[in-house]
Amino acid sequence: MNLSSVRPMWRYLPLVLSIAIGGALLLSAKADAQPVNLAPERTVVWKDFLGVNAHFLWFKPEQYRKQINQYQKLGLEWVRVDLHWDRLEPKEDGYQLSTFDELDRTLTAEKIRSVFYLVGSAPFITTAPKGAPFQDQYRPRDVEVYAMRLALLAKRYPNIDAWQVWNEQNLPNNWRPNVNAKEYGQLLLASHQALNSAAPGKLQVMGGMAYYSQMPPRGKTLMFEALGALGVQNLGMVAAYHPYSMTPETDEPGKNEVLLRGDQLNAMLHGAGIKQVWATEWGWSSYAGPKEMQDLIGIDGQADYTLRRLALMASQDYQKIFLFALSDLDQRASARDQHYGLLNLDGEPKPVYTALARFLEITGPTLQPGATPQLKDIPDTFYSVAWTRPDGKHLLMYWSAEGSSISLPGVKRAELLDPLTGTSQTLSDDNGIRPVVKPSLQILVW
Repeated sequence: MNLSSVRPMWRYLPLVLSIAIGGALLLSAKADAQPVNLAPERTVVWKDFLGVNAHFLWFKPEQYRKQINQYQKLGLEWVRVDLHWDRLEPKEDGYQLSTFDELDRTLTAEKIRSVFYLVGSAPFITTAPKGAPFQDQYRPRDVEVYAMRLALLAKRYPNIDAWQVWNEQNLPNNWRPNVNAKEYGQLLLASHQALNSAAPGKLQVMGGMAYYSQMPPRGKTLMFEALGALGVQNLGMVAAYHPYSMTPETDEPGKNEVLLRGDQLNAMLHGAGIKQVWATEWGWSSYAGPKEMQDLIGIDGQADYTLRRLALMASQDYQKIFLFALSDLDQRASARDQHYGLLNLDGEPKPVYTALARFLEITGPTLQPGATPQLKDIPDTFYSVAWTRPDGKHLLMYWSAEGSSISLPGVKRAELLDPLTGTSQTLSDDNGIRPVVKPSLQILVW
């Protein structure tokens, strides 16, 4: 198949010029902070919707088995695992797969569902100049060689559920010396064809784009747009990106960027024929510094931010989302990357794990569409998401940067639950309850 011969993804581009100009996602006046009350229209099954990134191959088997045991207690099933080609094949045809074999046996025995992504050029195929640092971060010299390795892995490990082609290829440090959509499109096409032959019917995923797929310079062009012009939507692959942000709601105080940008991009991708859109990374580190791009929020902030973002993303049109990450990492990772885990290095729960466990216990394994109840006295920065449980109970997840309280005239009795602290309170008032509002997520159940 010639990539340039198929219909462009952005055949609907004239319909979206009001929200996309030059590939940039714009923020309309509706982006300004105002009450946001969401009533999702689709059912969410957590074990199918929510997964985690898991760096199992960084650990000894006894360590990652403990991580898996902790993960299974949450009632979740999906993991996304990194494979570094330069480590799997440090010399041409000199494969180092014994640790991968053992991991595959463990995941199969534990009935863990998985997507694996292969990233980083092996030493014999990298386009890096001789002696240059970061040899693996350069694209491979021959895309067919990468595709053959991916096909080899798919044949060797038939129990893996999905294969993802590279990672964050719209960033310069993952596609040196320069980000190039056409080059990545060639890698994607070769991989697609090889996987179709080696593992027909197996789920295939485009490499997860950083943020909303902006490409340098200055993020004015989306890689999704550039790949769409090459026709990758006709490959039938899952589209994936990584909607990291400074806070759960925004990168800019006073804006509702996360909802607006995610909804715009997902609508464009689905409208162009992409059936599944995954957020294959999102989350926050609990590290103590030195400060980089991310604000320092600590272990309590990590728990708070994760629950608020999860409440928002569950209402959006993603088919799967993968929290980053299951476990903290050791000193081989950067200071920030060492502390994204739900678990610490010993496999013990951090506050974010405990808060997530409480959240999932409150919601149950499935949430169905709900209706926003009558609300009064709500502040401008108020967010709420309404759901219904299969047992008929109504849930309202809510928070606001401004404190005080809100009024629900039609609700006379409810349980107010705080998944961060584990506290609960029965509210009862014949004139309608008036629950306290916090900056962190709370859940009303009635």
